[in-house]
Amino acid sequence: MGAKRILTLNVNGDDYEVVCAPNTTLLEALREKAFLTGTKRGCDLGACGACTVLMDGEAILSCITLAVEAEGRSIRTIEGVSDGGELSPLQQAFVDHGALQCGFCSPGFIMSATELLAENPHPERAEIQRRLAGNLCRCTGYVKIVEAVEAVAQGAEGGAR
Repeated sequence: MGAKRILTLNVNGDDYEVVCAPNTTLLEALREKAFLTGTKRGCDLGACGACTVLMDGEAILSCITLAVEAEGRSIRTIEGVSDGGELSPLQQAFVDHGALQCGFCSPGFIMSATELLAENPHPERAEIQRRLAGNLCRCTGYVKIVEAVEAVAQGAEGGAR
């Protein structure tokens, strides 16, 4: 398995020193070592999107990314989306449009949508649907989630942050 080593992970602008085995996933490091539990463990196979975080601004699946791959990179989790305790416009839109349901998948959807809105502040519905297709929800038909992202894209003051 190899020797454990100390990694420095930059998460939401803060450095975390974590002791990890070579096969520790980023998801495990975030949840079990840095105690940032907003990122959810879903399938552990990279199929559901619940573990989505941003690495250098790109949405990745933290359950299939090794923690060592994240060293020296900028990681952003759901805990880093709000601003000083205030919900981001995207988070508020999820609340306003009833897109949360049970909430388990919401962090992954918000992180994927955050990447999308950073790349294209005004995506069309088809692009939103395509970009969120890797995130699964068992509680909803996705309509309210897409509507929340559309609301931000159509008039957000400042977008997804």
